[in-house]
Amino acid sequence: MPKGKAVDVVLTADERASLERHVRRRKSAHALAQRCRIVLLSAEGLTNEAIAERVGVGRETVGIWRQRFAAKRLEGLYDEPRVGRPREIGDERVEAVVVATLESKPEGATHWSTRGMAKKMGLTQSAVSRIWRAFGLRPHRTEVFQLSADPQLVEKVRDVVGLYLNPPDNAVVLCVDEKTAVQALERSQPLLPLQPRTA
Repeated sequence: MPKGKAVDVVLTADERASLERHVRRRKSAHALAQRCRIVLLSAEGLTNEAIAERVGVGRETVGIWRQRFAAKRLEGLYDEPRVGRPREIGDERVEAVVVATLESKPEGATHWSTRGMAKKMGLTQSAVSRIWRAFGLRPHRTEVFQLSADPQLVEKVRDVVGLYLNPPDNAVVLCVDEKTAVQALERSQPLLPLQPRTA
């Protein structure tokens, strides 16, 4: 094709209806709607320069989509598969990582780390990190109430509640308010050593 000569675009009634539908629909991807606008204006006989000015893109971009439509019709307006390595981790392995993260705990720890999960699942640490980010998983953060794992919890609760309901005669009962979330975290996560405070 000679340089500067725009490809003529002739639309069938079905193609025109489909292109106009994509332009009007609010849920259409912006890029697809823009390409459809380019093709519709091309079918009206406008030059690449005029279309570029009306749509707000470069003249070369108009030429590319005009040619793609002429060669592949409507299918040519959709994004082609990207270049690069195909995904190596299948959906089944991704699901296995998510399920293991949510439904199991590592031996001797309260939650999974990316290294621990990577070792268990036979993946790289960065792959586990990407999966967790994609699904919004943060096993190191406790955001919900945790019941204490203390084996004497029931007896301790009975003793405390008993003091409130039936305090002994001539006794002073002192209560120190405690943040329940802190207590739950202390029982479910290892304590860190205290560090000196810097001024």
